[in-house]
Amino acid sequence: MYLRDTKSGDLVEVLDTTAMIDPCQDELLGRFHVGEELQDPADFNKDDLVFPSGETLPRCWLDASYRTPEQHL
Repeated sequence: MYLRDTKSGDLVEVLDTTAMIDPCQDELLGRFHVGEELQDPADFNKDDLVFPSGETLPRCWLDASYRTPEQHL
């Protein structure tokens, strides 16, 4: 699966899909998919990733308490 890095605009190949959907993990293992050579794996902050279409990641992948009602002050 590929996501887009919002900082560089480059595609990131997700190497750990379990971490991608785990809301308790802030980072996932992936590698940039640019150039002709295979890039080294690196950790990517999930807050900096979106789908290639530009759509944000689902809240249930980012927030462990996504089912908790939001507090209205």
